[in-house]
Amino acid sequence: MYHKYLKNKEKIFAVAPMMDWTDRHCRFLHRLLTRRALLYTEMVVADAVIRGNREKIIGFDPAEHPVALQLGGCEPEKLAAASRIVADEGYDEINLNVGCPSDRVKSGRFGACLMREPQLVADCVSAMKGAVKIPVTVKCRLGVDDQDPEEALDAMADAVFGSGADALWVHARKAWLQGLSPKENRDIPPLDYDQVFRLKRRFPSRFIGINGGIEDLNHAKALLPNVDGVMLGRAAYHNAGLLADVDREFFGQDSEVDWANVRDAMMEHAGRHIASGGRLIHVTRHMVGLFHGQPGARRFRQILSGGAGREDADPELIAEAFACVRLPEPLVA
Repeated sequence: MYHKYLKNKEKIFAVAPMMDWTDRHCRFLHRLLTRRALLYTEMVVADAVIRGNREKIIGFDPAEHPVALQLGGCEPEKLAAASRIVADEGYDEINLNVGCPSDRVKSGRFGACLMREPQLVADCVSAMKGAVKIPVTVKCRLGVDDQDPEEALDAMADAVFGSGADALWVHARKAWLQGLSPKENRDIPPLDYDQVFRLKRRFPSRFIGINGGIEDLNHAKALLPNVDGVMLGRAAYHNAGLLADVDREFFGQDSEVDWANVRDAMMEHAGRHIASGGRLIHVTRHMVGLFHGQPGARRFRQILSGGAGREDADPELIAEAFACVRLPEPLVA
């Protein structure tokens, strides 16, 4: 389980929490590709966890372990209450969002705007730690707007580690809450990996992970000697096939992905989802980048994108798409 990674100070490879992307169907697919990567949910606000339909909002498949849930909020009591629920559901970690720059979080006083309030974040972490036994971590930016990033990040790290946070993941960019859209905030503010490396040198015994602009596994491996973990976002989503090499490249496990098993497991998963009232496209929209750069990948995308949206689409469409891809290993069981 995830606890042992932190306890044994092992390096961690993670797939970032991404709004509208890392839902339970996405995570189910990713787990078929890597047994060791830490997977994150989309951000879920504390109120939704407390008051909403728990199965719909935070339900997950046991196969997803190790899996962490990212919470949004700024009220220590509510975050503590939500954390208890999340822990009872069986998640391996709870992560507090101090980095999302969307309009939604600005209006709700959480996400990246909390970079201005490190003491409040510390109070939130302390309340969450007091409520659960699983790790409580934080994901933040370098700073926001006109903040000095060195001062802002140091203040946040001092606050969260002082309140007992088990890890700090840093998206190595500032966020501009005034003047840039959430999409622009993922690209325009310059990356500063060196600042995260300096933070790690300040806290040699604390877990510091890095996120932001990591393009592929080679890039991730180049960063890893300077930090305790690497977290891929869009690269892992748009080119999910790269996750098939994570266990070998990062954990020394000489195991090949069984693509026939991936196909069959996704068909079964999609069938269960459809039987419960869902649609095929909810599952297959996460699969279109699976074979990026492979022979047959374009036809694979065309079949899934063109057919999964039909009301009567069924899991056999997945088999049809897989049959178009030429891989080194045969796609037959």
